[in-house]
Amino acid sequence: MVLLPCLLAGGSGTRLWPLSREQYPKQFLRLTDDKSLLQNTALRAQRLPGAVAPLTICGEQHRFIVAEQMREIGVAGSTILLEPVGRNTAPAAACAAYWAIEQYGPETLLFVMAADHVIPDQAAFDKAVAAAIVAAQHGRIVTFGIRPTGPETGFGYIKSGSLLAGTDAFEIAAFVEKPAREKAESFLREGGYHWNGGMFLFRADVFLAEMKRFEAQMDADCVEALAKAKRDIDFVRLDAEAFKRARNESIDYAVMEKTDKAALVPLDAGWDDVGSWNFMDKQPKTDGRGNVVRGDVLIEDSDNSLVHATKRLVALVGVKDQVVIETEDAVLVTTRAHVQDVKKIVQKLKSQGRAEAHAHARVYRPWGWYETISLSDRFQVKRIMVKPNEKLSLQMHHHRAEHWVVVKGTARVTNNDKEFLLTEDQSTYISLGHTHRLENPGKVPLELIEVQSGSYLGEDDIVRFEDIYGRTPAPKVVAEVAGMPPKSKLPGS
Repeated sequence: MVLLPCLLAGGSGTRLWPLSREQYPKQFLRLTDDKSLLQNTALRAQRLPGAVAPLTICGEQHRFIVAEQMREIGVAGSTILLEPVGRNTAPAAACAAYWAIEQYGPETLLFVMAADHVIPDQAAFDKAVAAAIVAAQHGRIVTFGIRPTGPETGFGYIKSGSLLAGTDAFEIAAFVEKPAREKAESFLREGGYHWNGGMFLFRADVFLAEMKRFEAQMDADCVEALAKAKRDIDFVRLDAEAFKRARNESIDYAVMEKTDKAALVPLDAGWDDVGSWNFMDKQPKTDGRGNVVRGDVLIEDSDNSLVHATKRLVALVGVKDQVVIETEDAVLVTTRAHVQDVKKIVQKLKSQGRAEAHAHARVYRPWGWYETISLSDRFQVKRIMVKPNEKLSLQMHHHRAEHWVVVKGTARVTNNDKEFLLTEDQSTYISLGHTHRLENPGKVPLELIEVQSGSYLGEDDIVRFEDIYGRTPAPKVVAEVAGMPPKSKLPGS
């Protein structure tokens, strides 16, 4: 038996702003321990019997974050399937199922799960998955029903039917849309209702047969997207034109609500979808007054508050039911009753074109990261870290010059036709228009301070000539940058 975990790592997690942002959303954050939600999901799945290295599905901009986080936890042989656009869970699952058949055969069991959920009870999780495996081997498409702990109105519900012979799974009597509170309370009184947790386990060939029955065009689009995909060692890039044609739909609507093969396995393992900052309330209490804090936090005469400090001391005095989230460039203060409205702040940031909606002060790249220390009209100061044996693209700028000062490690610098090494406390100057590259040939992280000066300092003033990460722009883009003020944002460095 081969069990392929399929981790859905798309999404932006706007309700967890300012910690979660488009370029570094919640699935990559370390919210509960020293591992990210994605890493914990991968490790949880790896412990299951028959599990092989996971297949992770994400967007192009997050591919190197996924690869690095898998490397950090020692997950070898993992493949990353890249979606050119988001098309919900049904097309993603179909492409994953076709890929699974290519790699392991038609009877491969595919376990589709979100990468940003918390499931603390591993034993209960393992037991539920074992029951789902049996049902899936009997030809069922299994979904997991979360035991409700309250009349939640933000989830869909699934009503269980009769027990299926020879399994610990149930028929599905009904799918219910997100209910009003009164209806949700009646579900809890009646019993037999479960939250829809959005996890699925099925044989690849069984699922695809149902896709062909109910979503023939979507199925055909997914077949073409995978057939025309560009592949390298770690990444499978789905064909953009074909995948964009696939209808935007969830597994529930596309298949589960139509098929007679659906089954439900109850799951009672402390599941949380980490949908808002209230998820912190399930973490161990810091004191006897209901407060939960992380980071450098001082509390005085305050109750039932949730505080997350990242860079600075945060102090609360004489308040209750507050949520305070501090990051280097933004601070959120709200009440526990209004955490679902955080997304409205993100919408305002986007409408004003503010960078805080998209990126942190520290911006991650496949080679490492950079963070802006100071920014003015004609100069910018950055701190840059390059990982061992990594290098930035060979590039040039039309509107800025750069001065590099090494503060840690060793740098190999290309500056036009010269190549040389710099060590700590040494510096060099990159003139405007010079072709240049920065790389770390050493075994420790390279850190340097970069001072940019010029008439335009945007990250789109980069013309790439060579890049080991496949980010070299098309000739049309190079021409646009070379011939006119930049219009479209290109990835930095």
